[in-house]
Amino acid sequence: MRLTPTLVACMALFLGASPALSETVAQAGRDQNVEWQVRSSWQLDSKPIDIVHSLDGNRVFILDAQQRVLIYDNKGELQGRMPVGEGVTAIDIAPQGEALYLIDEKANSFTSLQLSFVHDIDVTGSPFKGKADAPVTIAVFTDFE
Repeated sequence: MRLTPTLVACMALFLGASPALSETVAQAGRDQNVEWQVRSSWQLDSKPIDIVHSLDGNRVFILDAQQRVLIYDNKGELQGRMPVGEGVTAIDIAPQGEALYLIDEKANSFTSLQLSFVHDIDVTGSPFKGKADAPVTIAVFTDFE
């Protein structure tokens, strides 16, 4: 079996970065004349089933055995959890990360979920007009056709 850098990184992510694993994977990489380096690794609290990451590398989506999609940033900090049906066995995302796709084998179904990420912005001491607790939406337009 050939180990590509992507496969090695995924193995390290799924299995954790124990010293024994690192030595085993490092040896396999050297045997195939492949140079690789683990960029990040973190421990998960449940068994992973599927993984996908955004094209910009900012988010990692992991489907786990507890019927959740865990959303991490690229530093391994948990950003959110989304419950999914118990038949969901595979996930994918849209190219710009604006949608999450679920395959449910029990229900023989496909589901597309629109994603929006909420960010808190500290405005302490900033001037404002209107109600201090009014909701604010910032729209980012990235389609420059």
